[in-house]
Amino acid sequence: MESRCRLVLMASGNGSNAQALIDACAAGALPAQVVAVISDKADARALVRADAAGLPAVHVGRRPGESREDYDARLADIVTGFDPDFVLLVGWMRVLTIGFLGWFPSMILNLHPALPGELPGTRAIERAFAEAQACARNATGVMIHYVPDEGVDDGPVVATAPVPILPDDTLDTLEERVHATEHRLLVDTMRNLCTDLLADRTLNSPLTNGVHT
Repeated sequence: MESRCRLVLMASGNGSNAQALIDACAAGALPAQVVAVISDKADARALVRADAAGLPAVHVGRRPGESREDYDARLADIVTGFDPDFVLLVGWMRVLTIGFLGWFPSMILNLHPALPGELPGTRAIERAFAEAQACARNATGVMIHYVPDEGVDDGPVVATAPVPILPDDTLDTLEERVHATEHRLLVDTMRNLCTDLLADRTLNSPLTNGVHT
């Protein structure tokens, strides 16, 4: 029986959150292995990070004239080939259609740099900082949520962490603190989810239930 969960990471850019998970898996900090890093951008640093770690680094670009639905069907076929237990959107910048999401029920998690119900969509940290500069907020946060449908940053919440916005913050210092919180929350959350999944598999295995094949 597989003793570690299989993680497929999907990222469109720098991939620092992917790196946090790659490092945690390599250090044995969570019972999981990253089996692939996938990006829709050929020049994404996330792919460079995966390659440096000896992991499959897969670019899945959109073909000329290809519809969202056809792209997502092709993407789903590629991800399925890695037999994931969880698919993690860690800086994935495309809204996925049900043509992808439907293949991975209760398996897709998204990381978003804001608290539930706040700042959906792109540039959430920049928007939080701008609101703080206008004296409209003094904190933001990070959340991890399931992605059951095509809604933007509004699926069932798994974990959250607050991030204060300090009076002397710059956008750079706020981004650094948000990213550090993301890395910590990702690793802690996936440790819990993977531990629970593996325990459930053990509990329901034929050997555990006294059935020998």
